[in-house]
Amino acid sequence: MTTTPPPTSSFALTPEQRAWCARLRALGAERLAPMAAGGEAGRVDRPLLRELGELGLLARVVPGAAPWRRVSALDLCLLRESLAYSCPEAETALALQGLGAGPVADAGTDTQRARWLPDVAAGRAVPAFALSEPDAGSDAAALKLRAEPDGGSGSPDGWRLTGTKTWISNAPWADFYTVFARTGEAPGSRGVTAFLIPADRPGLTGEPLDMLAPHALGTLAFDGVPVTRADLLGEPGGGFRVAMRTLNLFRPSVGAFAVGMAQAALDASLTHADQRPAFGGVLRDLQSVAHQLAEMATRTEAARLLVYAAACAYDSGGGAGEGARGGDGSRGGDGARGGSDGAGGGDVVRRAAMAKLLATETAQYVVDAAVQIHGAAALQRGHLLERLYREVRAPRIYEGASEVQRSLIAKELYREPHS
Repeated sequence: MTTTPPPTSSFALTPEQRAWCARLRALGAERLAPMAAGGEAGRVDRPLLRELGELGLLARVVPGAAPWRRVSALDLCLLRESLAYSCPEAETALALQGLGAGPVADAGTDTQRARWLPDVAAGRAVPAFALSEPDAGSDAAALKLRAEPDGGSGSPDGWRLTGTKTWISNAPWADFYTVFARTGEAPGSRGVTAFLIPADRPGLTGEPLDMLAPHALGTLAFDGVPVTRADLLGEPGGGFRVAMRTLNLFRPSVGAFAVGMAQAALDASLTHADQRPAFGGVLRDLQSVAHQLAEMATRTEAARLLVYAAACAYDSGGGAGEGARGGDGSRGGDGARGGSDGAGGGDVVRRAAMAKLLATETAQYVVDAAVQIHGAAALQRGHLLERLYREVRAPRIYEGASEVQRSLIAKELYREPHS
């Protein structure tokens, strides 16, 4: 692979930021990738997490100390893009720490934050974001996990959780879960409440899933799991807004993850096309290959620009929504198509959806084209592109599938004045 740093856009990045990205790519290749190679597929790599914590990288995505400052969306994107370029395993581990702890940082009490966030930022504790269910993936407002009043708890504020969560990253190995359940204050999204549930809570069990993705994914079963008001993240009925605020922050960074993979595939293709003999010259001399490389580069840069624009929109204040503590706000939306109500400005919602949509679809195209340019060698187990080919598919589904992002974008377009 070429050693030339991938291009970055002056649209959003300062020289200092570009230098930081270069250091992150080098760190990923030289220090994190060898460590990640020793991890077990389908399990949480705790040594890798501790290393990310010691390097101070987790603290950029999880506020580890009071006053629990808001995470920068652009920092998150630069981290994910740079690590995805050289060590996707480290990128995924870092991102899942931020996603799982995001609702705690956003809506947790000071006690909840002090108990968990320092350990998450240090890589000592593993969180998980438990939203999806067997019949409620992209349509998050269709949740069926029940939180029923617990008359036997001795507290008027107790519930028992019954049901199933699935496709949960870091499950069943996490130390705590941010769980979204139906408490029934109102129909649809307005009857969803967020809870922080330690993994050792009675009645909570889990099983790993054997997935194409190399990181841990599992199913959680809730058999009358007891929770009280002390476990709430925000207020009863406000859980959907907590989930959407977290996703509004992380959706652009899923695009950044995709851009990092696309850039790695593009750079590998540039090197290969420059060296591979073909028809009396090298592959890059063939117009069909040269034009393919140009298309790959153009789409990658377009996706990068949209990701940075979405991150900058969030950081400019549009993503703050109702504040770090999460107020009552207005009504929620309808699942992953929930729009901006109570979950941040509509401009941020639209930009985040556009960034995730374009970047993940672009990465799929670029990696597939890179495999075609490399030929059969790219399909060998252990080849960079073989690994990227497996990694690149899932981001088009999780945190809102591409089809859902299109629906969300269309909904937001009709919220805005148009001619």
